[in-house]
Amino acid sequence: MDELRKGFHAQLDEVRAELARLAAMTIEGISRATLVLLEGDLEAANALIEGDDEVDSRSIDLEERCYKLLALQAPVAGDLRQLVAIVKMVGEIERSADLTVNIAKAARRIYGHELDPKVRGLIARMGEQALQLFTAALESFEESDAAKAAAIDDMDSFLDSLQRELVRRILETHADSEIDLQVAIQLAMVARFYERIGDHAVNIGERVRYLVDGWLPEHSGAARFQKRRDDTGELKLPKSS
Repeated sequence: MDELRKGFHAQLDEVRAELARLAAMTIEGISRATLVLLEGDLEAANALIEGDDEVDSRSIDLEERCYKLLALQAPVAGDLRQLVAIVKMVGEIERSADLTVNIAKAARRIYGHELDPKVRGLIARMGEQALQLFTAALESFEESDAAKAAAIDDMDSFLDSLQRELVRRILETHADSEIDLQVAIQLAMVARFYERIGDHAVNIGERVRYLVDGWLPEHSGAARFQKRRDDTGELKLPKSS
């Protein structure tokens, strides 16, 4: 039995290591996507888009490994929680990688158009902030650091504010006839892609907290739901305004 458990934990360590590698690939993709967009490098854009197949393949393989461990080892307690959390984190990482591909595709669509210096600066800042969020998410996972994971939400608030500022500047630039409508739309979508990457990093951080201390944001909602029940067990709906 001890040998079986040792073998299981060795496989679990391999799964954790593969998740970290997958996250590292996505972190690299965020940096590359920002450079592609700012430099208008079509060759690099195509390479990033084609490289997404590897992320997809690794994600599928990692999920299947987790499911096999769940089925064959029937883990309990902390081990079960870890595998379930990893499966969910794989999805967050894979979708973030897709968003870097979307940024690269947007870069191809606006190729040849000059960008306003302030727009360029805001894109660079959004790319850097998204990179920091995802890096913090990976580090919190590797270090099982619930405090660092919790701090990601505050970091994401700054990324959200950068998105709003970038969209405002894009609209101003379009109003001044410095960029056409299609370019403005693509840039606004890029701002949204970075913001979504931040959201996925927040979700990973929440899963790390779940791994470390069992906390999930849904617990707060569940507690509010319970408070709305009256003594007879019926749901007491909130009063309409």
